[in-house]
Amino acid sequence: MLSYIIWNASPEIFSIGSFSLRWYGLFFALGFLISQQILYYIYRKEGKPEKDVDTLTIYMVLATIIGARLGHIFFYQPELLWENPLGVFLPFEFTPEFRFTGLQGLASHGAAIGILFALWLYSRKKKPGQNYLQVLDRIVIVVALTGCLIRLGNYFNSEIIGKPTNTGVGVVFVGRVEETLMRNDMGENPVESISIVKNKELPNGMHGRVPINIYLFFKQGTELEVAREFCRTNTKYYLTKLYEFVDEPPRTDLQFELYKEKSGTLVAKVNTFGIARHPAQLYESISSLLLFVFLFWIWNREKEKIATGKIFGLFMVILWTLRFSYEFLKENQVSFEDSLTLNMGQILSIPMILIGIGVLIWSKRNSTKT
Repeated sequence: MLSYIIWNASPEIFSIGSFSLRWYGLFFALGFLISQQILYYIYRKEGKPEKDVDTLTIYMVLATIIGARLGHIFFYQPELLWENPLGVFLPFEFTPEFRFTGLQGLASHGAAIGILFALWLYSRKKKPGQNYLQVLDRIVIVVALTGCLIRLGNYFNSEIIGKPTNTGVGVVFVGRVEETLMRNDMGENPVESISIVKNKELPNGMHGRVPINIYLFFKQGTELEVAREFCRTNTKYYLTKLYEFVDEPPRTDLQFELYKEKSGTLVAKVNTFGIARHPAQLYESISSLLLFVFLFWIWNREKEKIATGKIFGLFMVILWTLRFSYEFLKENQVSFEDSLTLNMGQILSIPMILIGIGVLIWSKRNSTKT
């Protein structure tokens, strides 16, 4: 039988001072680098100039970043425009101290709009010989692959999480819990390291509640009372605040026990409940990978004989239909979505699907060959 897993990977690969290299950034960059090589292959096979791929890559990178960021601001967080206008595009945080944060908040629908607009500009500039839909037909193949890697980055970041589930595919995201407890913004941190494991002595609860043990290994020389107070106050405070990942009742005392290992290390064993959630990021990542394989197979089979708009239309219908469906398994990103029948991701997916259907109908009727 499948069982839930505990995911505690750090979102950072390494950090130097205030700068950190994150898995999300690495996967984001890899998406474009690998896509560029695939586009080189496609252009060589079709006898098109490979130098056009370099120009296309620049258009794609800029369109994705700018479109995704503006999409997030306009669709989910418009108040940032007047509350912190510099934060729209600056990847830094100045309070409480200077820190590199990256661009926090990117919307795939915004990226899609940005790419469609940028490639329209590209096609106009490259006329004659660069039909807009023909360019889109090739680009969406690698966009699917890039989307796969970006969603994998979301998984490492423990973001865009799914709803609680009692099925065997549930994932308990505890990376943010470890990161917060180790950072301890409330003062000096006596903890040396943390380990979070399943608690197999208790049964699972409803709505994804699963028992877990959090082991806090304190630094050598930490006094017993200091460790006890850290558990009672700091640990309890953070666990109640991290309610997306942990179900710790705010009005009861933290359940923990302190003991010493043979090495003399003081350890706190904290009993609490994690929340097993649908790994929605992985659902989308795997689906995007399969979509890439499918679209590349269609192109490889038909190449220059393929009807203009066919690949683009299929991409739009399949990708955004999947996105619409997966939203039922995901938590809303912002609070205003709680009052909506469909969340913002679903609302924005509908016109994308309709565009895809329209292009497929047009492609079938016109049967324009590349």
